[in-house]
Amino acid sequence: MPALPLAFEELGHPDHPALLILHGFFASSRNWRLMAEKFARHFHVFLLDMRNHGLSPQHPHMDYPSMTTDVLGFIDGLGLDSVSVLGHSMGGKVAIWLALQHPHRIDRLVVADIAPVSYQHSFDSTINALKSLPLADISNRKQAEQWLAAAIPELSYRQFLLQNLVLQAGHYRWRVNLDIFFQMAPNIIAFPDTEGVLPFYGHALFIAGADSGYVKADDLSELFPTAKLCFIADAGHWLHVQQPTTFFEQVCGFLL
Repeated sequence: MPALPLAFEELGHPDHPALLILHGFFASSRNWRLMAEKFARHFHVFLLDMRNHGLSPQHPHMDYPSMTTDVLGFIDGLGLDSVSVLGHSMGGKVAIWLALQHPHRIDRLVVADIAPVSYQHSFDSTINALKSLPLADISNRKQAEQWLAAAIPELSYRQFLLQNLVLQAGHYRWRVNLDIFFQMAPNIIAFPDTEGVLPFYGHALFIAGADSGYVKADDLSELFPTAKLCFIADAGHWLHVQQPTTFFEQVCGFLL
């Protein structure tokens, strides 16, 4: 499958080492803008929109091999032999697969609160709730938020998801294709078969929220035997939002 041309934002001085930041499912590059501004003091930062997210092209197929192909094509387009990559959640799995398949293209790897495993949760109820939102009857974002409250009780998660709701020509619409998300969500929860895949022995940091539960040392030992694993206290899956200072210090301490 050919690579899709990914939308991106660029920060920092071109003479600094390149750092790619890959966001999670339902997110976009702008979710990482504040953190990227901090990294831009030391790195030439590229904030990518993954396929079917943000301003990047939509495609009916979305899994980790296809998204990795997109990122590899982006790196090739920059004319770089290798880069450092920071990925969160879905973006972390993309970064992991890139490191396993093309280890020579990775200077340093940082994976935030995800592991190279298939999880058991489902996005079905969340996506169905978003699809049920009566867009024609919504006149402001507060109404949308209240409508979704019963199905998605956590306010911060509702607000995060509603970043994909955009106002165009006086009418609200979803920036993402919810039908594609529903069909491809099992691929996002899963991870490609790693039988026969060689371990990654390069520089790798897995950084997780202590309250999350997404990452366990046993999940990493086979494929990333030399990786460093650390946990951030008082943080869950959104560790970079919940503890931004600690997250930045831990990642910079590893990358620099």
